[in-house]
Amino acid sequence: MAARIVLRRLALRQENDVEKSRAWLLLAYKVPRKPTAARVYIWRKLKKLGALALQDAVWVLPSNPQTLEHFRWLAAEITELNGEATLWESKQLLEGQDKRLSRQFDEQVRPMYDAILKSVKGKNPDLTGLSAQYQQALSVDHMKCALGQKVRSALMAAKREVQE
Repeated sequence: MAARIVLRRLALRQENDVEKSRAWLLLAYKVPRKPTAARVYIWRKLKKLGALALQDAVWVLPSNPQTLEHFRWLAAEITELNGEATLWESKQLLEGQDKRLSRQFDEQVRPMYDAILKSVKGKNPDLTGLSAQYQQALSVDHMKCALGQKVRSALMAAKREVQE
């Protein structure tokens, strides 16, 4: 009896963990080997979106309306290139995987933010160029990395200094 209660509590806790876990979009695709330009085109698009490769042709983004739209468009482009694309929304079922993926997304944008911060603190920073770089980093910052807010504040402070 006691073992049954413990197992039921464990099952309920696992169900709650799954409900709380983040939803992810998975794009699996296959593009013909020739011409190679099509494969490179898709790879560059995925990198520009800030997607992470789980496997060779399986890429992931956090699920939200914007990333869903991006992956839908990319799936349509893959089909137009005589390829195949499958798009799923899923949740991680193993403990710690959400955190690991979130950390990978943060690690992907951190170097961009670090470079901007370093340049802002330098002599005569190109604020227009740095703002453009910030917008580019922000577009792939799917986890809203805390460093992004720090960069934004530094850019705003630098702009105020120039205006004074």
